[in-house]
Amino acid sequence: MDNEIQLISDGDGLAVIGNATDVDRFLVSEGLSSKDLGLQRLKSVFGNGSAVAQAGSEIAANSGRWVKLTPKSAALVKKYRLRESSKTGFSTGVLKGPRGQIRGFVEFAKAPRSFLANPAVLASAAGIMAQLAMQQTMDEITDYLVTIDEKVDDVLRAQKDTALARMIGVGFVIEEAMTIREKRGRVDEITWSKVQTAPTTIAETQAYALRQLDAIAGKLECKTKIGDLAAAAREAESMVREWLAVLARCFQLQDAIAVLELDRVLDASPEELDGHRLGLKAARQDRLEHISRSTERLVARMNAAAGTANTKVLLHPTKSPAVVQSSNHVVTGVHDFHGRLGIESGRQPSDARRWVEAAVEARDKALETGAKGVDAARNLGNETLDRASSVKGKLSSGIAERARRRRGHEEERHEEG
Repeated sequence: MDNEIQLISDGDGLAVIGNATDVDRFLVSEGLSSKDLGLQRLKSVFGNGSAVAQAGSEIAANSGRWVKLTPKSAALVKKYRLRESSKTGFSTGVLKGPRGQIRGFVEFAKAPRSFLANPAVLASAAGIMAQLAMQQTMDEITDYLVTIDEKVDDVLRAQKDTALARMIGVGFVIEEAMTIREKRGRVDEITWSKVQTAPTTIAETQAYALRQLDAIAGKLECKTKIGDLAAAAREAESMVREWLAVLARCFQLQDAIAVLELDRVLDASPEELDGHRLGLKAARQDRLEHISRSTERLVARMNAAAGTANTKVLLHPTKSPAVVQSSNHVVTGVHDFHGRLGIESGRQPSDARRWVEAAVEARDKALETGAKGVDAARNLGNETLDRASSVKGKLSSGIAERARRRRGHEEERHEEG
């Protein structure tokens, strides 16, 4: 008798459902790590005696694993030719094979007992998949905050704004609710009542953090002197790091609220779960886009600052590279932050030239444009020429020697005249 493995992809993850042995063998063969899908929770959702309950019991008796959708796991959707439903938006299919030897044959499940054939059970599992995807992001944000060594509570305590102060307490309450959920397997009315007002505080804190990033970008934009730009870039390097950490914590807590919310709907009104899941998904995407717009503006300003510094490296050989360095640190930090939140950023960290390379290019141009360029090169002084020589070796030494020879020829012509 053929065994079956049912596959579901919602765009964020891949659910693999079937006999535990078959599921494990399939995941090992594809080299995928996974988490328990938690299908046992469906047993308590559906009432006894109905066709839905029968399907729910059938699925709950099987094993379900969840895989985060990465380029590797996403390739399975194409490999096994899963079909996307215009009605549900899911890509689904069934793999069949004798004695657990799953083959690449895919078909839609038509049997009444099939998980994929029951809209109510499919919607419930989709809700669980959404929760797992958000919990995965929450874990990645925790790792991110540890990596950048930012203690968000310390940043919040340093602020005088009331909403930011309340954010610390909100975090404690949400974490407590998540602990209760993990122990009980559900979110009851009492637990939900404790966190209902949390989204307002989190939204206020997120808005405040975004305004801070906008202010930093604005300050960079209004600086024209390289010294002022260097100071603003240096300040941005430390401040952006802190506010990105606050934004990451906001997003983490918002995902936690969504996980609790889906549990509450699954428990109280399972028929409304799919609509609620879609609503939360749209709201989450809106938050991501808002954050992306603000951080991309900041990246644009930092890249512009680096560009300005490169053009002025001749006159400011010390401050210009400092601006470039600060810019690259900020842009790299934003890019990492985007990755943790799942924002697809088209901007990579600035590939700014080293200051001495910019100096060489500018000096060559100056030497080739006549007397005006010669004056500009002469104004650099011996100290700058020596610095270029020590860093760029023979190339820079040759340029310095050319400049000195050119000055000597001018003096000889002056004496002959």
